[in-house]
Amino acid sequence: MLERVSVDEPRLRDRRLVPDPWFVSVPAIAQLCRDGVELDPRVTVIVGENGSGKSTFVEAVARSWSARLSAQVKHWSPDPTPEDAMLFRALVLAGEYPPPQGGCFLRAESMHVLFGDIDAGKPQHAGATAAFGGALNVRSHGESFLAYLESRLTERGLFALDEPEAALSFTSCLRLLSLIGAVVDGGSQVVLATHSPLLAAFPGATILEFGEHGIRRAEWRELELVEHWQAFLDRPEQYLRHLF
Repeated sequence: MLERVSVDEPRLRDRRLVPDPWFVSVPAIAQLCRDGVELDPRVTVIVGENGSGKSTFVEAVARSWSARLSAQVKHWSPDPTPEDAMLFRALVLAGEYPPPQGGCFLRAESMHVLFGDIDAGKPQHAGATAAFGGALNVRSHGESFLAYLESRLTERGLFALDEPEAALSFTSCLRLLSLIGAVVDGGSQVVLATHSPLLAAFPGATILEFGEHGIRRAEWRELELVEHWQAFLDRPEQYLRHLF
């Protein structure tokens, strides 16, 4: 599968390909440009504060990966939006080639649009609702997300998920962990960006923490997001009294 992600410097400097490389000022993306990043063959979890480059990285990997998929691959991801970074144009993906054709790219803010296109039966999604057990957007956000993933468990490929917990309750997050286990047991690979300590706890996952330090590997119990959630749940009043 996908073993390593790096950046081709000449392509990054080519303003016809990357007209505004604003993302190189983000420490984690700057480190990616210098050193590249090794990915876990099963599950890589990416954590960090807002603005740390998590979504920029996952979106770029997903778009670069999708450029290598055949035209027959259906409903793999939402369409790009104008604000998407052009980092993907400079990425170099090392690993299995040709890539397996399964998997998907889902992110919370554009999931509804993709599912709406599927429900509407647009040409690239014709007949897809039967595979998902009916229309997706008539269900709750979380139910449609899980139904979409469950329909793809027999595929082998890359599953790139950007903050999926936005759609999910605690119980649904546990169900998502189970689905991730199923897809990796079937030979797929998952790259997951999250703020959820629950999703970050996937057994055996490699955790990459993005921040001012750049990118570093971390253990679950060492993560700031785990420490903050544990402290808040133990004594919420310590946090709330500073807000109100």
